[in-house]
Amino acid sequence: MEVSVNWKQSVALVGTVLKYLAVAMTIPLFVAVVYGDDMLVFLVSIAATGALGLALEQLGDGSEIGLEEGILFVTLAWVGVSVGGTIPYLLAGAGTPSTVGLTLESPAALSASFVNALFESTSGFTTTGATVLGEISFERHSHALLMYRQLTQWLGGMGIIVLMVAILPELAVNGAQLIDAEAPGPELQKLTPKITETARILWLVYAALTLICICLLYALHLLGVAPAMNLYNAIAHGFTTLPTGGFSPQADSIAAFSPAVQWLVIPFIVVAGTNFALFYFVVRGRYVDVFKNREFQGYVGAIVGVALLLWGLLFTGGAPALELGGVTRGVAENSLRQALFQTVTLLNSTGYATSDFAQWSEWTQVLLLGVMFIGGSAGSTGGGIKVIRWLVLFKAARRQLSATVYPDIVEPVELGGRIIDEDVVRGVFSFTFLYLVIFAVSAVAIALDASRAGLTLTTIEALSASIATIGNIGPGFGLLGPFGSYLAFPATSKLLMVLLMWLGRLEVIPVLVLFTKSFWEW
Repeated sequence: MEVSVNWKQSVALVGTVLKYLAVAMTIPLFVAVVYGDDMLVFLVSIAATGALGLALEQLGDGSEIGLEEGILFVTLAWVGVSVGGTIPYLLAGAGTPSTVGLTLESPAALSASFVNALFESTSGFTTTGATVLGEISFERHSHALLMYRQLTQWLGGMGIIVLMVAILPELAVNGAQLIDAEAPGPELQKLTPKITETARILWLVYAALTLICICLLYALHLLGVAPAMNLYNAIAHGFTTLPTGGFSPQADSIAAFSPAVQWLVIPFIVVAGTNFALFYFVVRGRYVDVFKNREFQGYVGAIVGVALLLWGLLFTGGAPALELGGVTRGVAENSLRQALFQTVTLLNSTGYATSDFAQWSEWTQVLLLGVMFIGGSAGSTGGGIKVIRWLVLFKAARRQLSATVYPDIVEPVELGGRIIDEDVVRGVFSFTFLYLVIFAVSAVAIALDASRAGLTLTTIEALSASIATIGNIGPGFGLLGPFGSYLAFPATSKLLMVLLMWLGRLEVIPVLVLFTKSFWEW
């Protein structure tokens, strides 16, 4: 067998990504200087990550990459940034080996630290929002480390490869294939003739919306409406709202802030789960194209439908009154805010929380578990299966029913007046099947592994652990609820969840294809 993939060039490009990651670490370094904490941690992290990137770059021969090399590069780049991203966590020594900090007490303790650091780093870059840090507080973790944690989600939100295509000319030739392998959704919507221009537009829109979100959050603080939303918190939550990440430097997440903050965050999460190409149409004055878009209609319809149903359940007694950010039975504004917030945050895989929905009634929990499977729009920062795929699946299912009655009928799958190519339809079926199978098998594996380690999980906890990681959602139910963490899980389960986060962010197929014989042979 002769290997046909120029893997060295792919690895060399991963080195370039790590080099730019080192540059991005100057942001938490600046925070470290301002607050006087963890400066050495980020100085060493920048040097180590940059040196690793430069070393890997030496493997390349400067040749152009083909489709196989592009797929390999995309998948390895996400592994590379996740592994490289562990360095600040390990050097910070934040807590004991049971949290994230580096220790030299024993090889086993060091291994546990690395697994936790890898989990936290992967969760950040894949915008999952699951955490093993335990108690989140500035007493236990520095301002710089917590801001770095927020930054990882912002970098991963629009896509590291999309950013690389935008700034590296050597990736322009196969940029469309690279972005297609990374971007969420069944296909890439090219906005301009040059893919590099499309990538730049996407990142500019993403950055602009982030800046607007930060400014408005801080404005609430200046107006006295949200005293806790200082500049640090505004930047931190702007970094994780637009990428639908969900990390927060506050232990109580968005529940730590006033209802005004919660109402402001909701539309930004909705925006983040919308196909970013639609905002380009808005800028160009093509408003009709936005409202006629079938996926956008389905996306808004899903949010409204689920939120109204959940509102009814909460308003009539679907949850007990909680002390912090909870639902007050019979109070319209409170129950509507909680229903709408949890709908948009779980549907778009954001992971923020304003209430401990793990304490809500069984019916509301079942509804929220179902919401986790919907996902945002293609071309957005949302995770999950995606609305466009569900629309194609429903259309294809309806066609199959018609074919049963009229076997000779030739009926293409049509969406919004556009005929969907049969290859795309098959791709949607293949992805959804693999996604659901991996979810189910992983849920069983997590339950069995937890039992082996003496950790008791309910059925809904095991199911939510699986869908929350492969769907890049973050919180689940029970001990991994919105105010809980994944710290108690054994290392083997955490490694499985790291794999699930990786699979979910790259949407399964680009990762699994690496394990086929045909990918590597002539």
